[in-house]
Amino acid sequence: MDIIIQSLGFKAGESIESFIAEKLKTVKSDKIVRANVILFKGAESDPENNYCEIRLEIPGNDLFVKKHSTYFETSVSECVDVLKQQVNKNKEKHVHNLQADVVKIQDALIESDADDGDVELEDVVK
Repeated sequence: MDIIIQSLGFKAGESIESFIAEKLKTVKSDKIVRANVILFKGAESDPENNYCEIRLEIPGNDLFVKKHSTYFETSVSECVDVLKQQVNKNKEKHVHNLQADVVKIQDALIESDADDGDVELEDVVK
């Protein structure tokens, strides 16, 4: 997974970049192509003015999270936690869709046994 870190309006240090890389390595998915991380500061009047945006590029719809906190490390941690939940939800949805196809195939095969006719797999999948 490629990690692109952008800091808007300031220069991010090595420590925050290595922290982000370590946190993003905990997100387990083989479908992640790239992680775009954007760090920026909000209005000076806001005490919680450190924002973190993370966009995970995966096939299909990208996953996006934006959080703010007093410290960038906290914002990054919160974003990664939410992304882990989103990735797990995406995996469950994908597995559920695959299982739904299996159920359709099994139902068609049961119906074919009742009709005593041969059913080709191509007919069932259509």
